[in-house]
Amino acid sequence: MEINPVKGTHDIIGDEAEMYSFYEYDCRLMAELFGYKEIRTPIIEHTPLFLRSVGESSDIVTKEMYTFDDKGGRSLTLRPELTAGVMRSIVSNKLHANADLPLKYFYCGPCFRYERPQAGRYRQFHQFGVETVGVSSYLSDVEVIILGKRILESLGIDKVKVLINSLGDEESREAYRKALKEYFAKHIDKMCGDCKRRFEINPLRILDCKVPEDQEFIAGAPKMKDYLSDAAKLYMDNVEEALRKAGIDFEVDDNLVRGLDYYTGVVFEYHMEDDDIGAIGAGGHYKNLLKEVGGPDLEGVGLSFGLERLHYVFTKYHEERPQSGPDFYLMPMNDEAVDLAFSLADILRSNGFAAEMNYEPKSFKSSFKIAERKRSKFAIIIGEDEIAKKQITVKNLKTQEQSSVNTDDMLMVLRSMLEEYIQAQNVEEAEVK
Repeated sequence: MEINPVKGTHDIIGDEAEMYSFYEYDCRLMAELFGYKEIRTPIIEHTPLFLRSVGESSDIVTKEMYTFDDKGGRSLTLRPELTAGVMRSIVSNKLHANADLPLKYFYCGPCFRYERPQAGRYRQFHQFGVETVGVSSYLSDVEVIILGKRILESLGIDKVKVLINSLGDEESREAYRKALKEYFAKHIDKMCGDCKRRFEINPLRILDCKVPEDQEFIAGAPKMKDYLSDAAKLYMDNVEEALRKAGIDFEVDDNLVRGLDYYTGVVFEYHMEDDDIGAIGAGGHYKNLLKEVGGPDLEGVGLSFGLERLHYVFTKYHEERPQSGPDFYLMPMNDEAVDLAFSLADILRSNGFAAEMNYEPKSFKSSFKIAERKRSKFAIIIGEDEIAKKQITVKNLKTQEQSSVNTDDMLMVLRSMLEEYIQAQNVEEAEVK
């Protein structure tokens, strides 16, 4: 019986797996430049963590969580996002008491949501994100927004627009909730079931509705900016001015509310300028989240990217993709050469070179085809003549140049060849740009 992957999941293999490693490495490198340290939290958490933090009005809690009882009767949930787990970890490990503030962490790992699979979206997906906790300055918001933009730029994803909005402070949101209640009360009977549920729990979430028939009502709704307190308006003004000084182009989107209830203050999303594929990354400020899970009253800002979403965007807009292969592919031409090739491959690997080999003799034609498919930089040929002369034949698979190298001098010569290869490649890429 053939067993297929679970709906909404997929195997990440070959070039795609290599690309995911590329995204993770680049995101990690940029986060570290901004002073973030890695944190790894469990995939399963107690269900109340998400009920308290993500919020009862969010689609994640009401529709999308994978929740089950374990053998002890405890309700557990596969994490639908990572921020809540990071907050729980900060409290559980008393990180807020043992380190200088702000706490700055980055993470990467799988998440699970029962939603409709579509382009770049799966039921098991991978998130990279950052959280900074313990500072209430608007510069913290600005730094995270800039970090997200820098990550996308480092991946070669340009033509990105940044959307921002303010959900205000508690005073602002209370006034805005009342205004939305009054407005939507006149239309709610004609709106979708989700909007009716959100109307009772959190009317701000109605603004996130994607049902076409509801857009006319949403377009006429009051705007948050008209209900911001003086303090919230000053905070938003400071964020906007700081983004301008940093050279970050942005637009204010009055209907941007994000899908998680813990956000307060400034929220933001990254979108492609010429493609309506939705947000490719997003985040925002949260005032009470750490307190909600039993910690101190410390504010924070977070950001996350879905790696599947990044992959969808990257492969759509880039014909050339970063690809790697072995530095050297060893091609023994007879049985005696196989053992020698194996020993030489081990020496190469021990000295930091990527090396692969044929484990049995093959023809020249077949061996070179394998080396090319593996995208090897050089082929190393070992036959009767090479064994007799204690040499190897090295062929640059890009230039087709070929030379003989004494095995005693192998490491020094191959290192020099590889350095020249990389320098030539860098020059070529610079000329293309």
